[in-house]
Amino acid sequence: MNKYDVIIVGAGAAGMMAAITAATNGKSVLLLEKLSKIGSKLKATGGGRCNLTNTLSNDDFMSSFGREGRFMTPALNTLDYKALQNFFKTIGVETHAPDGFRIFPVGHNAKTIIKALEREMQKLGVEILCSQKVLKLEHNGTEVTGLTTNTHTYITKNIIIATGGMGYPVLGAEGDGYPLAESVGHKVTELHPAMMPLKTKEKWGANCRADTIAKVELRVNIKKYRKLFAIGDLIFTKEGIRGPVVLDFSREITPLLSKFDEVPIVINMIKGMNEEQIRNHFKSELKKENAPTILSLVESLLPTSVAIELCKLAHADTELTLKKLSGEVRDKLIKLLANTPLTVNGHDGFKMAMITRGGVSLKEIDPNTMKSKKVNGLYFCGEVMNLDGPCGGYNLQWSFSSGYLAGKLL
Repeated sequence: MNKYDVIIVGAGAAGMMAAITAATNGKSVLLLEKLSKIGSKLKATGGGRCNLTNTLSNDDFMSSFGREGRFMTPALNTLDYKALQNFFKTIGVETHAPDGFRIFPVGHNAKTIIKALEREMQKLGVEILCSQKVLKLEHNGTEVTGLTTNTHTYITKNIIIATGGMGYPVLGAEGDGYPLAESVGHKVTELHPAMMPLKTKEKWGANCRADTIAKVELRVNIKKYRKLFAIGDLIFTKEGIRGPVVLDFSREITPLLSKFDEVPIVINMIKGMNEEQIRNHFKSELKKENAPTILSLVESLLPTSVAIELCKLAHADTELTLKKLSGEVRDKLIKLLANTPLTVNGHDGFKMAMITRGGVSLKEIDPNTMKSKKVNGLYFCGEVMNLDGPCGGYNLQWSFSSGYLAGKLL
């Protein structure tokens, strides 16, 4: 058989959900995957624990995606996080939110999700072919007529592109969907690696690698972009910074690095305390202990390794007491604590990126159906579109919701 009601390109979260939904509605479905196995990227999400979604309301969820977030309204109204949990329950996977926010399969194992999706596809008669790289979309100028892979040409009036982006290239992500979209007249926006560690010009952080610092605030220190910020856990590395807050913040930084060679940022590692609050904190610490050293005062706010490095930056002798420190050095130290400067000057590109910022232009896709406005019978879902969210189940929920909507409304 080489003729189908719908052919789906890409067997990730979005593609598998689209296949299940279309098959449930009685369509003959072919799911093509260029790798030798389905769900490779899904298997790696959340460190293998598979953070499926989160408990935010639809409005809050969409606002986390920025300006374009409202595009998701029809998809989320069709399949929100509660409906997604219910879907997985019906195919044999119980889910829970142990921290009240992030939702995981109860076993915290992505393999259970992939196996359940695969079982459901087999039950519904979805034909799955792996090691199939799509080379060309066949069309007559107004509508799709099929596609050609490295081995066959298949006939269909409906194609769903669910190829993902360029993040996780070791798991096969090469941006295959972008040239396919462009070949039928779609615009693909500028692409940037996102959700990844960042490199910094300053190297003192290499001495602080043993510690994870909670609730760190990061902000771009360029006048035009000062509204860009993120809050979360930070980890210093040999070359820069990583951790959940950096993964989120990198979505904003990597596009800026394509404009500027360096991006100055300021970080607050003391849970948002300002200079006045720091001074008051020091006064309260002085009452507890007889003549504490500068180091012990800063250690009351930060891990020792970080405290030492900030004292060095301020040229503050760690053995001196606060009273013996010059006013100039004391003020500099307090300013550094409130706003520690760093300069982001690089990253490792798509090889370290979990997601892609950019993709097929949303202006050319109908949000009510995921259907192309350029060519009849062509649909998009998941990360291949110009829409990306932070860590915490956002991108997987979007993949499942958009895949569900595309498969449902064929």
